[in-house]
Amino acid sequence: MTIAVNSFVKRQTAESEFSHFTGTWEQLRQRVQRNYEAGHFKQGYRDGVILVEVEAGVPEHKVCFYTNIIQLQEGDKLAGEYKCRKEGEEPRKSTWVVGGKKMPAESVQVVLYRHDVLAENNEHSSDADWEIISLNASPFPVEEEMPMSAGTLMANHFQVSGGTCTNMTDSEFVVALKKSFMFWRDKANAAPN
Repeated sequence: MTIAVNSFVKRQTAESEFSHFTGTWEQLRQRVQRNYEAGHFKQGYRDGVILVEVEAGVPEHKVCFYTNIIQLQEGDKLAGEYKCRKEGEEPRKSTWVVGGKKMPAESVQVVLYRHDVLAENNEHSSDADWEIISLNASPFPVEEEMPMSAGTLMANHFQVSGGTCTNMTDSEFVVALKKSFMFWRDKANAAPN
């Protein structure tokens, strides 16, 4: 089984509003490969999507994950912009906590898409069996799949530009949307640097 790093995940840098890894992309790929082979993964939101659990690491060791998730406090100010996630996609709304800074992650799930799923929208970066799409780092332990944001879930389900079909029935979608809302209703992303 081969794993590659998709170009989409490379937007997740220290300067971005997204969670990021302080090591190299090859170090990330090796960690994901090792943990996948050790059986540390679970099914994602649809067939062809898996979540590989990797150790978050500690900043003192210089190679670790930082989370962009901030627990909101009353009075926090939010800002945002309407921008494309990557060239060729329609813009989406993006919001963050003004002055919010990333912090070391407590838990990490790395999202992998199978080659055929990426090929649905010609979004593969290689011929590998699986590609790393996203780093979902959390400031607290996550026992099950960390829900994607409601906006991402809706973009996927309704297949807007850049959305990957969820293959969910309407009732499955409502359950997933409720889970997303309940998780994200009091959280937001850190501000980009």
